[in-house]
Amino acid sequence: MDRYELRRVDYSLTEDHVALQSAYREFVTANCSIDVVRAAEAAGFDKGLWEKLCATGATTMALPESVGGDGATLVDLTLVAEELGRSLAPVPWIDHVCAARLLDRLGALGGELAGAASGERILTLDLRETDTAGPRLIASGAIADHIVVRDGDDVVLLAFATRPAAVANLGKLPMAWIDPSAADTRTVLGSGAQALADYQLALDEWRLLTASALAGLIEETMTIAAEFAKTRYTLGVPIATLQAISHPLANMAITVQGIRALARRAAWYLDNEPGERPELGPAAFVFAAEEAAKAATVAVHIQGGLGVSEEAAASAYLVRARGWPLAAGDPGETTKRIGRLVAARETSAARESA
Repeated sequence: MDRYELRRVDYSLTEDHVALQSAYREFVTANCSIDVVRAAEAAGFDKGLWEKLCATGATTMALPESVGGDGATLVDLTLVAEELGRSLAPVPWIDHVCAARLLDRLGALGGELAGAASGERILTLDLRETDTAGPRLIASGAIADHIVVRDGDDVVLLAFATRPAAVANLGKLPMAWIDPSAADTRTVLGSGAQALADYQLALDEWRLLTASALAGLIEETMTIAAEFAKTRYTLGVPIATLQAISHPLANMAITVQGIRALARRAAWYLDNEPGERPELGPAAFVFAAEEAAKAATVAVHIQGGLGVSEEAAASAYLVRARGWPLAAGDPGETTKRIGRLVAARETSAARESA
């Protein structure tokens, strides 16, 4: 038996995993109430919460020990992402850690980026599957100190003396239009096929962690809806007992488990056998993007007129369920990539068996 045989089909959490997830659930419960989320909507960012999160080691854990990190696995990172998604935390943790891991692969962490590992300097990257010239809308562009983009065959680090203006968006993210030609400093970090492959891996990691964040979002919006349904009565019984309410809630619970299983499987493969199932991370993202919008919409409907009010927590979850996946552009582009990956593998297998 090879050493990976059992783990390929068993993605259950270890005691250490459970302890890690519990620690970050306690952190967001104590520090990221819905009032904190609402207060940060204009900027899309809560600096105080970011500093507290960085102090827990959430940014350094994502990096290898060779650059001062904790060597956490991608499975570990999915657990943190899920808790941040559960609380709608207004911090760019996923963008930052994916960019930091990319810079490490390119050998660029250090020097002026020395503070990036700890989160003192915020990193982000262009999340689109396809590279096009000119300005691009970047999720954390309004608050990032350094931005990584593709420019043809180059991977480039940009910095601006004055941060670009934030752009209002459905996901309440600190988005901004970034024009690489207008950057005050522009540093080529790598060129050619390997640099672009490293960049693509960063995009796959972002989609994987975003899928986990959306799983947390779905579970919390389900909890909000379920608690509401327990307290509202019709004909003398809680509306939660009605099939039109209970069945959609059950479907949400099933969806959360499905996204978790797929995301953790994808994380394990990316960590241990990155070339074997590269479509799993993108697939988790596409699945979560579609189901999060459905689940959040159902949760709002369950609460009726209260659910659509601006002050309702359910409405905050709904806009982010719809907006977060769009930070990377059209999820349909990711679907196309999944098709290309699967087709290439099946074609290769057919040739080998011929």
